[in-house]
Amino acid sequence: MNILDQIIEHKKKEVEDRKSLYPVKLLEKSIFFATQPVSMKKYITREDKTGIIAEFKRKSPSKGIINAHAGVERTSIGYMQAGASALSILTDKQFFGGANEDLTTARKYNFCPIIRKDFTIDEYQIIEAKSIGADAILLIAAVLDPERSKILTAFAHSFGLEVLLEVHDEDELKKNLDVGADMIGVNNRNLKTFEVSIDVSKRLSALMPEHVVKVSESGISSPETILELKKYGYRGFLMGENFMKHSRPDEAAMEFMTELRKQETVKQHA
Repeated sequence: MNILDQIIEHKKKEVEDRKSLYPVKLLEKSIFFATQPVSMKKYITREDKTGIIAEFKRKSPSKGIINAHAGVERTSIGYMQAGASALSILTDKQFFGGANEDLTTARKYNFCPIIRKDFTIDEYQIIEAKSIGADAILLIAAVLDPERSKILTAFAHSFGLEVLLEVHDEDELKKNLDVGADMIGVNNRNLKTFEVSIDVSKRLSALMPEHVVKVSESGISSPETILELKKYGYRGFLMGENFMKHSRPDEAAMEFMTELRKQETVKQHA
């Protein structure tokens, strides 16, 4: 059993437990349930933003503890002040040390779009995402068949939530082109070997339809990489570890985005 299989196995049990603890009727009473979600797709493509989806992540299965001490409030506000286009908040507890409360806290202090980063396999989790203040959800092609992704995407859209569909290779991308996702994310990390290469994003860019917002995920550690990926039509860049490995992720983000803007200005005047 690889790590992804283990996560999904655990997630199935977790979802069943949560259904009995927090019935849908209860979730629908949340103050966030009636609010209009903010479009992540629009924010990512805004010219005054960096396109960076800044992630709050305490740990991961491949890296272990990344940052056990950073606070959601300070970090999320700092990310947005630095110029991030959106926030990504990990809510998986078992493998990533996250919690639904992390997203709710980020929502309380930020108007920007927030994607709930979790392993969505059930409609219940989409209702839950809306109830904790998310604007978008992640669907991972490696754990869902295309038909299921299509159903979950339509269900998310019925609540006004946008969908970022994550793919890892050509095969996953081709099978999921008509799922109806708002954004397609290419994860540069090989799920079997955990090796990371942005060549995956470059390779897959040509196969993506024009109307979909392209997002590159994992392995982005320099402004140069973002400028390079923009040449391939990418507008969104998911970054977490690169910021979270610092004691003050918000300061690391500010430094990175300031440098990115500098390099973009130089490029425009070259």
